[in-house]
Amino acid sequence: MRRSKRKTSGLQAAAVAAVCILFVMTALIGLYKCFSKEPTPKQDLPKGLPVPEADSAREPEDAAAPLDASQRKEHFHTILLGGLDDENGGSDTNLLVAVDSQNKRINVVSLPRDTLLDVSWSVKKLNNAYHHGGFTQTMAEVSRLLGIPVDHYVTVDLQAFEELVDAIDGVDFEIPVDMDYDDPYQNLYIHFPQGLRHLNGEEALKVVRWRQNNDGTGYATADIGRIGTQQAFLKAAAQQMLHISNWDKIRTYAEIFQKWVDTDLELANLIWLGEQVLTAGSDNIAFHTLPGDGAGYYKGASYYVLDREATLELINTYFNPYQRELVQEDMHILVP
Repeated sequence: MRRSKRKTSGLQAAAVAAVCILFVMTALIGLYKCFSKEPTPKQDLPKGLPVPEADSAREPEDAAAPLDASQRKEHFHTILLGGLDDENGGSDTNLLVAVDSQNKRINVVSLPRDTLLDVSWSVKKLNNAYHHGGFTQTMAEVSRLLGIPVDHYVTVDLQAFEELVDAIDGVDFEIPVDMDYDDPYQNLYIHFPQGLRHLNGEEALKVVRWRQNNDGTGYATADIGRIGTQQAFLKAAAQQMLHISNWDKIRTYAEIFQKWVDTDLELANLIWLGEQVLTAGSDNIAFHTLPGDGAGYYKGASYYVLDREATLELINTYFNPYQRELVQEDMHILVP
């Protein structure tokens, strides 16, 4: 599937669109169920990738017992959704999705772009991994960070977001704060009062991209607040897309997906995943954020520093594809 080379800037919402598109592929089950095929999970953690030497000392004997495919849960898949900033060459928004078909649960965790990585690069932020090997490197770093395999990827262009929201005739959404921002350089003007509003595609994109106002005010929790708005919008959009009244737009959804999305999943795999989403229902789709400190520092630079214990608990509870629980030694979380 070829991805259009449309140059954009600030693709903060692109991964949100990827999740929405993944959800609306559920409608394809009505026409193509006979072609449904479960994806093949990774056999083990990535090997042979250009993963740099860790910044912190970690002796081989510190590692936990090796994990391999024989220890994986059945019908459990992980997918990394990425919004690529084509202008700046980075993976600006990343969401990890765990599809637990056996228990009919789908969990999505937002990975803050400034997450501190245990790598030898000078800029140790997650979104900088893209500069060191493209989205393949981003997948490898997420896998290494959390100690679990990333089975598949989906990357999406910003245009898909607008087209998808317009395809369902907009979304009713509670805007959490007053938004007043002007950027003539990007021809970006965001002006919305707090409260409920029916958003078209262009308006929705502005809401989920917004960081702060002209006077510097913004979310009390900075980027984590923006992630919360993205997740809330995603819930609202997914509920509307999964509504039976929108199933007559199957062809439109498929065209948007074909045009703006790049993935290593086959169409049959997407149909199978769509079936799992439909069976689980929107009430069994949960959203999380990697726990940590957005005001953290490492060697004088600002980072999102993960809470090792809380991250381990979150991954074991919702995203661990293995039958045994992970331990700290399985992960590569750098703590200043």
